Amino acid sequence: MIKITSIQTVDKDSSKTELITSGDLEQIEEDGYRITYDESKATGFEGSKTIVTVKGDRWASIDRVGKASSNLIIEKDTKHHCHYGTPFGDFVVGIYAHAIVNELTPDGGNLYLKYTIDINSSYISDNEILLVI
Repeated sequence: MIKITSIQTVDKDSSKTELITSGDLEQIEEDGYRITYDESKATGFEGSKTIVTVKGDRWASIDRVGKASSNLIIEKDTKHHCHYGTPFGDFVVGIYAHAIVNELTPDGGNLYLKYTIDINSSYISDNEILLVI
């Protein structure tokens, strides 16, 4: 089971969502893990699969494949321009990571990601994701 808590903050207004779903955790190298789960109607991405890959506390990616495809690269202290797809269209976003805390083991654990999103260098939101496996 995977509990996903997402907090999106725009200026001083925050919204929090939580989702509990089944999925898979796979160790891919000594400090690397892959978390895979199917999206649902509740997330608005039904028909897509999400794959979260993390390597240590420095780098992570969130890939969505299916009806809506995206690839977000979250690398500490580095900005990446990434493809983000929605059921309404695709666009390029800037992702700047502030924190990656990888406390995963082969038996489960926590993964925390904190990053800022911009479009055309215009601030959109600060985002936090906590995955508990």
